[in-house]
Parts: sequence; structure tokens; C-alpha cells
Amino acid sequence: MKNFLQQPAFYLVLLVTGCAANTGIRNTQQPVLPNIVPQSATNTDVNYITQVVQEVGPAVVRIDSTRTVAVSPDPVFERFFQGELPTREEVQRGLGSGFITTADGLIFTNAHVVANADTVTVLLKDGRRLQGEVVGTDSVTDVAVVKIPATELPTVKLGNSDNLNPGEWAIAIGNPLGLDNTVTQGIISATQRSVAALGVPAERVDFIQTDAAINPGNSGGPLLNAQGEVIGMNTAIIQGAQGLGFAIPINTAQRIAQQLIEKGRVDHPYIGLQMAQLSPELREKINQSDIDIEITQDTGVIVLGVARNSPAFRGGLRPGDIIETMNNVAIQDVKQVQQQVENTNIGNPIQITVSRNGSQQILTVRPEALPTK
Repeated sequence: MKNFLQQPAFYLVLLVTGCAANTGIRNTQQPVLPNIVPQSATNTDVNYITQVVQEVGPAVVRIDSTRTVAVSPDPVFERFFQGELPTREEVQRGLGSGFITTADGLIFTNAHVVANADTVTVLLKDGRRLQGEVVGTDSVTDVAVVKIPATELPTVKLGNSDNLNPGEWAIAIGNPLGLDNTVTQGIISATQRSVAALGVPAERVDFIQTDAAINPGNSGGPLLNAQGEVIGMNTAIIQGAQGLGFAIPINTAQRIAQQLIEKGRVDHPYIGLQMAQLSPELREKINQSDIDIEITQDTGVIVLGVARNSPAFRGGLRPGDIIETMNNVAIQDVKQVQQQVENTNIGNPIQITVSRNGSQQILTVRPEALPTK
């Protein structure tokens, strides 16, 4: 299920260096913060950031990946040789970060750091370099799990990203631009930053926004609170902006990672809708178009399209329907529709009430697994 609203001019850059990122972006500058130490930091000889880094730093790793890709011939030569030139293979290298969650070597990172990699190498802070095995990746949420052959490893403590508030301290540790074990500090700038407003591949994640400086190479590294708990996984920045970084909430990352560990994949519920948030401007545009739909309200979620042979199609949803409730939950925005679908098990019914041409219709839709293509 996607939100097909027009996207803004800016776009996000995933934070892996090398083959999967633009390394020419401007560095995010660390903000100047007042010299205020949280009450939780009781050691007056060492500030709380140093304490967090000493505790968590050994569990943050660098991840190097390689992948072989087919490179097409130069189009100039292709014009003259008309398909006679063979494609060649090229080894691309990427760099990201990750954090160890179990003493026997399970590591959380971003899917775009290790997806389709031929080799994955994990560098520990103590200097050890180990081959990693990709347990699973989920491109929808950009979460991956890697396993390394080691025991008695240092681990991070996972926090609760549901309890975050803007203004709380945030600490990022990672390997930006290949600079290992880099530490930056900032605050939580916003929570539940909808991907609908950002236009990124991770379609079902509401990001944590932070002004802690993060750059390409930070992908998969931890975002920490003042107590040293992981509250997010750093994943993206806005191209050309300063102080605008985004992290996957750790509760989301943990939920996805658990499924990857258990079965190697994640089955996301899917119903097949294209939607938009109604506004006076959108209502006027629809009513003035040549489609046979008349909209009389300025708020709510309107169905713009229904994928053929999708659960929504079989359930009777049509373009122009305005979604009023899902399983008796009043719907006011697109995000609520996405949440209701994501919270429903595949195959379980969702009762949807829609307004169609001024009359109410009650429909039943049974989500399927999100298609891979």
C-alpha cells in the first residue's frame, strides 16, 4: 500500500558509503548545545556522553560489503557496435555500521548496507575482522540482521522508542565516511516523521528525526539516549540539508529483526490501495477532472486507485471511495490506514466503511503478503 501524494523537492540519502550512496553530500554540522548534563549522569569527572560511549562503543561495528554488478557498455560505443559489446562485471564496495545485540554475534544494520552482497566483513572495535552471514533483509523497512562467528561479545541495551519526546538528548555512533567510531551529539528533533512527507524507499516506517550529525557510513549505526540505550537505527539524511537526520525506531527494527531471525523474511500485509489526503485543492482538482467522481468533502482519505486482482479490488473498493473507518477505528489520515493494515495479520479480515457518492458502504478486505515486485 502506497501513498501517491506528490513528493517534495528534497529527497533522502541512505547513509551507506561507496556503491549505494552519494558521498559528495555536504557534511551535517554538529549543533552547539548548552552545557547541560542530564540528572542521570552522576559521575562529575566524566560527562554523560563519554560514559555512554565507553559502555556502548565496543558493541558498535563497521560493516564492509562487496557486490558484483553487471555494467552495460558505454552507450556511445553501443551505437556503433549495435549490441555486439558484452556487459562486464564490476565489484562495488560499500561501508556501513551496525550494533551487536547478542553475545553470540547477532548484529542489527540497514538492509541497504548488506542487501545482495557477495561478502560481508565485520570489523569490531577491538580490531578483529570477521566474516558476516546475512540472516535476512527487509527492503520495506530497511532492516537487516547479520551473524558473525564469535561468542562473549559486548552488546547494546535496547530502549523503548515509543516513549520518545522531541528535545531529548540523542547520541550517534558509527563510521561516517570511513571514520571509524565517530561520536556525535544532538537532540530528538521530531518523532513519527511520516515517510509520506519524505519520499523514501522505506514505505512503512515513521522515522525519528535528529540533529545529531550523521553522514554516509552511519547507516545501521545506533542512535542512543542519555542512558546509553539504543532508541533508533540511523538510516538517512536529506540531500544538501544540515541537521536533518533520520533513524528507524528501535521498536520497529527489533520487531522486523525478530521475524528475520525466525524465518529469514518479513511478510508485510498488503491490500493494494493508492490513497491521498483530501484537501480543498485536491477536491477541486478531482471535481474538475474528466473522471466520473464527485467529491463533496475537504477532509479524509480518498482512494485514488486500486491494484487489479489485489485484496482491495476483490473486496469491492473503488477509486473515489472515502475511507471512514477500519475495524471500527475512525480514519482521518493516510497514516492511520497504513497502521491498520500493518497491524492486521495476513488473511485476517479488515472491515472498512467507505463513503461512496454520498452513501455508506461496508466492505471486507483480507490482506495478503506484500508482493516482491
